[in-house]
Amino acid sequence: MFLSGTLLNVAAVLIGTTIGLLLGSRMPARMQSTLTDGLGIFTLVIGLALALRLFTDPAVPVGDELAILAALLAGAVLGELLRLPDRLDALGEWFQSRLARGERPSRISEGFVTASLVFCVGPLTILGSIQNGLTGDIQLLAVKSLLDMVASVAFAAALGVGVYLSALTVLLVQGGIATAAWLLGGGLDEASLGAITAVGGLILVGVGLRLLNVRQVRVASFLPALLLAPLFVELAALIHSALG
Repeated sequence: MFLSGTLLNVAAVLIGTTIGLLLGSRMPARMQSTLTDGLGIFTLVIGLALALRLFTDPAVPVGDELAILAALLAGAVLGELLRLPDRLDALGEWFQSRLARGERPSRISEGFVTASLVFCVGPLTILGSIQNGLTGDIQLLAVKSLLDMVASVAFAAALGVGVYLSALTVLLVQGGIATAAWLLGGGLDEASLGAITAVGGLILVGVGLRLLNVRQVRVASFLPALLLAPLFVELAALIHSALG
């Protein structure tokens, strides 16, 4: 089934969030704050590791880093024109206004937005969903599901019930990619996947900075760069071929 991996991933997020909420209710505020810092550091390091592959992998053609930068900046412009951060925040606040209880400040919106970004911008999201859509193989998404379940435990303990809502994002994003692969029968070459990985890593760096309260990067604005990166890398290859 071309959606089996996505459904497994959704279940993993829901289970992990439930465990995290049970643990989080027993944690003092200072421990939850420290846990959020730990998540921020981990997300920052993972993002840097993914992004730096572009510069350390000898198989990556020279000049691709400029194509990635161009895609990132063009994606940011497009994301701002589409007001993606505002729309994503508004969606989170809409959930928060309907799910929050009492006068106590709620972090539903923050949990939803943060977890959604972390769960949906990595290379396993793209490659795993395509593999599942094309062949029905869920191996990559099974690995991602395990990672997301562990992360959702920590996210839910620190950020609360809003992490549950990120399961909807996983369902829509991964399900959409898998469905498109099933219908179109297409795939990604190594260069395209490398470009998506690098941009995804840079976006995760932004998420890490937000979690650490270093800077509130408008991360959602950069999401179009995930689509633009393969196109810019291909364009760079064509220019290099024409000049060389």
